[in-house]
Amino acid sequence: MIKGLIAPILTPFNDDLSLNNEIYNEFAKYLLNNGCSGLAPFGTTGEALSVSNSERIKALESMVKSGINPNLLIPGTGLCNFPDTVKISRHAMELGCHGVMVLPPFYYKGISDEGLFAHYEKLISEINHSDLKIYLYHIPAMTGVPLSVELVNKLKSKYPDTVVGIKDSTGDWNNTKSFLEIDKLIVYPGAELLVIDSIKLGGPGCISATANINSKNISKVINFAHDGDWENANEIMEDVRNVRLLFQDYAPIPAQKAMLAKQFNEPAWRNVRSPLLQTLTKDQSDILAEKLTNEYNIKI
Repeated sequence: MIKGLIAPILTPFNDDLSLNNEIYNEFAKYLLNNGCSGLAPFGTTGEALSVSNSERIKALESMVKSGINPNLLIPGTGLCNFPDTVKISRHAMELGCHGVMVLPPFYYKGISDEGLFAHYEKLISEINHSDLKIYLYHIPAMTGVPLSVELVNKLKSKYPDTVVGIKDSTGDWNNTKSFLEIDKLIVYPGAELLVIDSIKLGGPGCISATANINSKNISKVINFAHDGDWENANEIMEDVRNVRLLFQDYAPIPAQKAMLAKQFNEPAWRNVRSPLLQTLTKDQSDILAEKLTNEYNIKI
């Protein structure tokens, strides 16, 4: 289990929209040196479904070759097609990754719990890796395919050493709390706003998009919470919450990338793959960066 803040790391693209592995590796190291306990490459924030399998494989290999400990990585590997999900999941485990984060197959809607259980059961069988650790990825607002508490409990009961956890991105505390009540299931809220309540019930931390921008402060909240220092945790959470809400006023992925372009003086960070668009003008970027720096002490 990775305890603390996990960043669903943004993915940098060159002007021709090829993936820039050099920038990617350097940013991964930066996050790990600035409050993050682990990284979740190729999640929603990382534009995963716009990145090919071959690019994911090459990027993970490059990251590990650059010196990053693969045991700190939980890459997203869930796709609509089964063979590629097996392929990239097995590759990640063979590379030594801590685990894999797996979306449900999401093209067909209205799938029964029985159908989803059969999918994950077959996936575990086909990956066929003794160290396989699956973190389910629950983000029904994007997939349209919810993972019920009953389904997750059934998977955890049958595969206790393989289905180890879940990222719950519903933003619904009652839902997250229900997952936390499943015995020995590792539960990461998909945003920092629920992390204090989650830690009170034994949760390890969170996987938060704004870790790409605000890792130091979010990690402070988590560390104080684990120490039982609720006063300091809640005090810092006020600013952390405001930063989170600030980015929700923009298209979050392009906005965060625009901030990284300024922070690292690297224009390539502004690039996003379709259907996303980089909507922040230079003036808007300057205003947002100034607000983050002056009001929240986030150096942009």
